[in-house]
Amino acid sequence: MCSSGAIGDTAALTDAEILDEVAAAVAERNRIDARLTRLVRAAENRQAPERDGLRSRSCLRGHCRLSAAAAARLVGNGRVLEHLPALAEAHDAGLVSAEQVGVAAVVLTPERLAAAAERGVDLVEIDAVLTGLAVEHEHTDVVRAVRHYLTWLDPDGPEPDPTDGRRLTLSKHADGSLSIRGELDAVGGERFQAAVESFVQADRPAGDQRSRAQRLGDALVQLADNALAAGGLPTLRTVKPHVAVVIDHEDLAAGSGGPAAGRMGFGAVISAARARWLACDATVSRVVMGPDGAPLDLGREHRLADRHLRRAVELRDGGCVFAGCDAPTWWAEVHHLVHWLDGGETNLDNSALLCERHHTKVHHGFRVERRPDGRWRTWRPDGTEISTPAPLLHAA
Repeated sequence: MCSSGAIGDTAALTDAEILDEVAAAVAERNRIDARLTRLVRAAENRQAPERDGLRSRSCLRGHCRLSAAAAARLVGNGRVLEHLPALAEAHDAGLVSAEQVGVAAVVLTPERLAAAAERGVDLVEIDAVLTGLAVEHEHTDVVRAVRHYLTWLDPDGPEPDPTDGRRLTLSKHADGSLSIRGELDAVGGERFQAAVESFVQADRPAGDQRSRAQRLGDALVQLADNALAAGGLPTLRTVKPHVAVVIDHEDLAAGSGGPAAGRMGFGAVISAARARWLACDATVSRVVMGPDGAPLDLGREHRLADRHLRRAVELRDGGCVFAGCDAPTWWAEVHHLVHWLDGGETNLDNSALLCERHHTKVHHGFRVERRPDGRWRTWRPDGTEISTPAPLLHAA
């Protein structure tokens, strides 16, 4: 832990002292990560997040503002430390990082634990080996040891289930752009390459200066465009998948509008100019909004049909309204605030967008309520309110 005071004071340290401080700070971070991991595991064992109608991962995302990946690692590491006490002790002491514990988590899936038990594998020995490597060797040595262990546990390799080798992660950035990272098995990869490469080869204009990576990116977007235009994709909650943009009529019609005038269906914000570009080849629907931002009228329809009501609720709520939940619209259902059997009407004022889990929670004692200012509030069965924590404060 830095003993020299503020970060700016490092100018007075020698090179050796700075390196010592770095090592001390890493050890301190490891100890804090270990403490956090044990707290998360204790909360999971006691089902504490259920008090707020959440699971461990969604609680960490909604209440602690962690990314999905960070929340998953914390929950997974907590389960690992229960099986590997030596590694847990080293983590507590600051000798092992959360990343190293995460590598060990690969070994301790329920399926692999069962396979280890069948082969008579001693987890105590595995614990000792992994801990020794994590404390005394480089990170890559821990990775190699885990791979070696997995190969020994299953020398014939995994069963030929292609889904075991497929992963796709979509990471959205603050500006709405998307980073894509994934792995495909050999057959799945061949199909993907064949589809994308067809667009790459079909789009080779004279003088093209794009890099190979840029052409592959354009091809992937074109593949998605064609699939959406064909109309054969599965529906998302009764609605055909489509590119949606919400923008004020004035910004769309006039040459005005700032860089954040349009809001897309998956949450990205785009400029009015880009929204007008999309509208050149799209269906434009009129939605009249009230002073509180709620849709009042949907186009020229005389009666509000199911699909129109859902669209109105999605526009207003933007996703699950349960406190701490970040589920998107396509995971959500339209809930009657006053049950239909109790006389509740099927209209916008009596509707709320809730993911399947929280829709069930609301039908078992929890309650959501929309205030006059448009904000949603959530109440527990005991009548106390669920609220997300205030912004994290800088420690003095």
